[in-house]
Amino acid sequence: MDAAQKPAAVPPEQVFDWLDAEAERRADAGLTRRLRPRPATSTELDLAGNDYLGLARDKRVAGAAAAAALRWGAGSTGSRLVTGSTELHAELEHELARFCGFQAALVFSSGFTANLGAVTALSGKDSAIVTDKYIHASLVEGCRLSRAGIAAIGHNDVAAINYALATRRTQRALVVTDSVFSVDGDLAPLPELSAACREHGAALLVDDAHGFGVLGDGGRGAVHAAGLAGEPDVVMTVTLSKSLGAQGGAVLGSRRVIRHLVETSRSFIFDTGLAPASAAAALAALGVLKSEPELPGKVLANATRLAEQLTDAGFRVSRPDAAVVSVQAPSPEDAVTWAARCAENGVRVGCFRPPSVPDGISRLRLTARADLSESDVDTAVKVVSASAPPRAATS
Repeated sequence: MDAAQKPAAVPPEQVFDWLDAEAERRADAGLTRRLRPRPATSTELDLAGNDYLGLARDKRVAGAAAAAALRWGAGSTGSRLVTGSTELHAELEHELARFCGFQAALVFSSGFTANLGAVTALSGKDSAIVTDKYIHASLVEGCRLSRAGIAAIGHNDVAAINYALATRRTQRALVVTDSVFSVDGDLAPLPELSAACREHGAALLVDDAHGFGVLGDGGRGAVHAAGLAGEPDVVMTVTLSKSLGAQGGAVLGSRRVIRHLVETSRSFIFDTGLAPASAAAALAALGVLKSEPELPGKVLANATRLAEQLTDAGFRVSRPDAAVVSVQAPSPEDAVTWAARCAENGVRVGCFRPPSVPDGISRLRLTARADLSESDVDTAVKVVSASAPPRAATS
């Protein structure tokens, strides 16, 4: 660009004027978002959070976090490779790997950074990545940063994934998927995906955030339920903030995979380690899950009950394979209004709109928990039904 074409300088107070235009565009599309701080205690029935086993406030879990904070301090004080690794982190990694059936595990500060680290460290410019187009945003960002060639395939289309693997131009390949997709709660065809990977010499990376603690033997996850736990070509990621009611994330795999992540994953190397209190809370929650293996079944029963009753009420409802139940809304604006009315009537539900939903359909998103009673489910259905916009029901 020569001097004659150089844009005119703008005053400092106008540098971010473009943000106002973007905000107006989002408002016109019904995509305005805002934070809603909640109090420490609430009378609302919570079907919006991801505390699937109801352990976030369990005294055993919260007590372990408090005790760890007093013993180890409020923070981890540094990255995991400097001062941020404690005996709690090592114990948590050992117990997670043993419970889920893998050789080793590595704890990150969040599920987002775990996915980011796993995708980028296990791919690269000489790799191909084949993904389901509905994968979580953290996996999407990992793919974008990977420098790999990326093929985003139609939802749960195993034949298309087979074709993409067969026609790739690189030796290394990584198939990336959620186990349970966070929008509609449907389950990925993990055995078929694994078979495709093995036919074409690819690795399989599964984000089991919504399956761990809910599916599989004793809540060991969808990967375990599919018979893929501990397989040398399978890597699993989990979050500690859903079924375990804590904070953080982890990658599980073979010892050499975990060693590679320790030495190359930038979201691990350059990030402050998970706070000891969160590690202790996750450990305690894992202990509860081991001692109360009936909890996952309660989650699934409540999800089924929610879906069946909402379907009977005439709404377009997803079939829950795990804890997530979604109810389609006529528009983004209707979804926002619907969720707000539910909250006004004592039931907190999630509200998913573009770009959070890859298919462009706005939804209410309800999450079942193990500690919901039949009365809680009945109340939720009544409130959702009474609060619905006119075009929400199909009958």
